Amino acid sequence: MTRRPFLAALALLLAACGAGAPHFEGSDVTGASFGHDFSLTDSAGHTRTLADYRGKAVALFFGYTQCPDVCPTTLAALAEAMKKLGPDADRVQVLFVTVDPARDTPALLAEYVASFHPRLLGLSGSEAEVAAAAKAWKVHRRKVLTSASAEDYLVDHGSLMYLMGPDGRFLTLFPANTPGETMAAAMRKYVE
Repeated sequence: MTRRPFLAALALLLAACGAGAPHFEGSDVTGASFGHDFSLTDSAGHTRTLADYRGKAVALFFGYTQCPDVCPTTLAALAEAMKKLGPDADRVQVLFVTVDPARDTPALLAEYVASFHPRLLGLSGSEAEVAAAAKAWKVHRRKVLTSASAEDYLVDHGSLMYLMGPDGRFLTLFPANTPGETMAAAMRKYVE
């Protein structure tokens, strides 16, 4: 992932904020242009859209089962958040959307997400459906070959987790390595 342009812009923004520029603390991002709908398939073969989860907060993360680092770390943090929410976890749905539909079958996705928490749901689809969902959510993804074989690859992909409100509107983003406790505290504000 290329983070230099983002980090440079962030450094400039932070420097500007310290130099008497407008203060952005508490900016409301509700309703930002993230969170377009999707049409993907769960492990039982049912077509799912964001509208299916109205009335619940939705934590949405794009990744893949063979990811060596960001995906298992983020899913472990999401599982921790669900545990910390206790009974309020019933009002949150965590969705894991594959960026590698060629290898992530519905059965594999179901087994993978269940190994983190029983309430997590894996979603997949055709290459075109996954590409459309990734584009709508502004998630980049790119195969990176690890050998001469086309079968040996990693997928470079966006690592942000999106939190949508019970009304389906975008609330906030969590970057990679956000602790589960931090996620739970943010989610709790929207499910109580």
